Amino acid sequence: MLPRSGDVLEVGREASVQFATPMLFRVIRVHDWPTYDGWVWIDGYELNTAGDAIERRSIFVQISGLHPARQAAARRPAVNTRQQVAGQRTGDVTARRAAPPPQQRLAHNNR
Repeated sequence: MLPRSGDVLEVGREASVQFATPMLFRVIRVHDWPTYDGWVWIDGYELNTAGDAIERRSIFVQISGLHPARQAAARRPAVNTRQQVAGQRTGDVTARRAAPPPQQRLAHNNR
C-alpha cells in the first residue's frame, strides 16, 4: 500500500539498506516517477523522537519495507506558538506598524 501525504512512517533496513538505523519520516508526497517494481521516491521530513521535523529529504525505498510509526509520534498534537495581540497574530506586519502622526498624514495626502 502506498503511503499518503501526512503519514508518519518508520523507515528501516527493510525499506532500503541505507537505513540501517531506523528513522521516523512524515510524508509530503509520493512521486509517480518510473522506478523499479515495488520501489518509490518519497518526499518528506525526517522526524526526531519528539515528532519535530529536523530535515527535509527525498528517499528511495521499497514499499513493502515501510511501516506506520507508533501512535505516540504519529498523533502528536499541533502546537501554536504565536501569541494574539489585539486580535492579530504578533507576526503580522500590521501589528508592528504604528500609524504616522496626523501632521505627516496630512502632508502626505496633500502631495
